[in-house]
Amino acid sequence: MQQTVQKTALILGGSRGLGLGLAREYLSRGWRVIATARADASKLEALKNEALRIERVDIADSKGLAALRKTLAGEALDLLFVNAGISGSVPKPLHEISAEDATHVFLTNTYYPIVAAEALADLVKPGGIFAFMSSRLASVAMNSYGQWETYRISKAGLNMGARSFFWRHPSHPVLSIAPGWVRTDMGGPNADFDVETSCRNVANAIAQHGGTPGHRFVNHDGTELPW
Repeated sequence: MQQTVQKTALILGGSRGLGLGLAREYLSRGWRVIATARADASKLEALKNEALRIERVDIADSKGLAALRKTLAGEALDLLFVNAGISGSVPKPLHEISAEDATHVFLTNTYYPIVAAEALADLVKPGGIFAFMSSRLASVAMNSYGQWETYRISKAGLNMGARSFFWRHPSHPVLSIAPGWVRTDMGGPNADFDVETSCRNVANAIAQHGGTPGHRFVNHDGTELPW
């Protein structure tokens, strides 16, 4: 009988919210999960699962990423999921936000995720999946009312960065994933989904679209979103 090889996911930003939910979801599916935290990893530690490995890194720290790459030498990842995002001063329009605040959002949501993925890219198996946490608000075609401008722009920029990332790694599936409006610290208590439901949907969407190289902008229900 052929033995099933356990799959491995690295989730950058796995200490709370959607990242923590994804770690829990993939563990429930029998995967090994390497999840990172910047500082407080207590919620990850509370999962108490032997298939979970916790590492400390801030994706804004290039030296920390290089150290993590060395620490993970020998790993062969089936999935690298970059979960990073802040909302910034919303729903103010862009011209009412300071350059400093906008820069912080753009760096966190657009620049650092791509840089982090590139720093760890060679750990991903041939044909393995790269996923970036995007948003429906990143869709230019679907922007019918404005608002959330800094966040929209940053996530649209992430999608463009992910497209360029794909052309550097064209043998891989690269997915920009919209998790839906989720009840997290950022999404608030009135959002459509709880974290568990969103992460189950996201993992299903990754399974649906992760078998073929290409860059896709995918909703949590598996449908492709307009750019």
